[in-house]
Amino acid sequence: MNNAVKEEIKARLPVEEVVGRYLELKRAGRNLKALSPFTNEKTPSFMVSPERNVWHDYSSGKGGDIFAFVMEVEGLGFVEALKLCAGWAGVNLDLYSSASDRELAAKTKRLREILELSTKYYQHALIHKKAVLDYAFYKRNLNKQTLKDFRIGYAPNNGDALCKFLQSRGFTEQEAHDAGLLNRRKTDLFRERLMIPLSDQNGNIVGYTARILDDKIKDAPKYLNSPETILYNKSNHIFGLAQAKKAIIASGYAVLVEGNMDVISSHQAGVPEAVATAGTAMTAGHLKGLGRFTKDLRIAYDSDAAGLKATERAIILASGLGLHLRVIADYGAKDPDDLIQQDPKLWQEAIEKPKPAMEWLMDEYAKRFDVASGAGKREYADAMILIINSVPDEVERETYRQNLATKLNVKSDILAKKSQELLKPVRRKQVQIEKTDATPLPIENMLALYAWLEETNQELFNRLKSAEILDSHSETLYTRRNELALRAESRYSGWSDERLHQEVRMLTSKIKEEALGQSRADLQLAIEAAEAEGDTETVDLLLAEMNNLNNRKE
Repeated sequence: MNNAVKEEIKARLPVEEVVGRYLELKRAGRNLKALSPFTNEKTPSFMVSPERNVWHDYSSGKGGDIFAFVMEVEGLGFVEALKLCAGWAGVNLDLYSSASDRELAAKTKRLREILELSTKYYQHALIHKKAVLDYAFYKRNLNKQTLKDFRIGYAPNNGDALCKFLQSRGFTEQEAHDAGLLNRRKTDLFRERLMIPLSDQNGNIVGYTARILDDKIKDAPKYLNSPETILYNKSNHIFGLAQAKKAIIASGYAVLVEGNMDVISSHQAGVPEAVATAGTAMTAGHLKGLGRFTKDLRIAYDSDAAGLKATERAIILASGLGLHLRVIADYGAKDPDDLIQQDPKLWQEAIEKPKPAMEWLMDEYAKRFDVASGAGKREYADAMILIINSVPDEVERETYRQNLATKLNVKSDILAKKSQELLKPVRRKQVQIEKTDATPLPIENMLALYAWLEETNQELFNRLKSAEILDSHSETLYTRRNELALRAESRYSGWSDERLHQEVRMLTSKIKEEALGQSRADLQLAIEAAEAEGDTETVDLLLAEMNNLNNRKE
């Protein structure tokens, strides 16, 4: 194994997450500290740097990356430590055979060079296009420093201008395609758009989001994003983190907004802590990435149905990761960018008055139900309890439940009883699974996958969903949506669309196979019962039905 697999594991597995499996870490400015596991010290001298992704133990003089730490604490060799970390990170080492490892490393290097060169090309094109510069300066109200900081450019309205430029610099058409720059016709993917580079936390370009310049054009998406590549994974990418991380560490908090332009406008308005998970729903990977720099997250999503759902999901994910989530609400504009255009000071004031996330969610749901009526109270309680039950910490869960009881003016033990009733279906299924097989049943994985895709990739969800399966398990999917989605998060995050297609086909096949097996078993019992009663006519009918089942293609 060479550097390619090591870097991939390190990119997915923050040093504080690995060390945190063994030591209790506490914040110490920009770093984290703990008591040394190698000496009997009383004053913590073991330091972890999330920013640099390394650790150092001053009492013993040891230090290094995640592999060095695992080797020391577990007493393992490098290969064994790498395998252990790969398992935690979800990296398939079979994809990094020695023969292909060097090839992958070389390919990654080439793609980084292509994207860096393309970014300079787009920047150059912007400088020489006055109409687009005017759009950036006067319509988007961006200044020169912001254009420079975010490396914003312009994609000319020419079918293959970029492709030819890259070829003139020694890159092939296939390399440009692998970098996500060409469409299926092998011409430029981005045309006549404002180009906003996407970068990793170290500032390396991994892709682009491109905004259309003329909003009047029909049948064209406002934003066009790079496809997933070996460099760009939308499930883990945090837009603006490279520009925001120093400010986040300094202030101690991060501001999560919905769109890329919200991030850019926020930075220009003097709030450089803003980042976004633009183009995809928030995932545990996003939150883990931010959790490396701060535990204080302030979210500024819209209060419409989509924003409510996104915040609901964020609360559950953040709570499970030990993060403190608050909501920037009621700031008098449709989004941060709109508020900033009114007055940057209004946005600066808004982020200083965040509201506890669960409190905000309770208020928002109260607006959607008639809590003055008995039926409205029941619907409101059911909706909130399902969310509260998904919070892993018992103390936090009970606090929310008591707050809900106060809001509804009912006794907390009534809500506790109702909470247990709503959990019963989940517990019965869990017991059944544990008795039959430690591995989740195919239908469990399928429902988890559906719940996760519905929140993270609606387009793919619509393409993959099986009406037959969803119709027969719709109640389970509704009542356990949050639990199922979280279960799928760690399993499916980072999978390509093609791999998800294969997973659905495999699960569908297994579900149908199990259904056929159950039908055969039921028929066999019915046949035996009819034979015991001497009912030969029924036996013949059941045998014919069994024959039809056996001839059916699984």
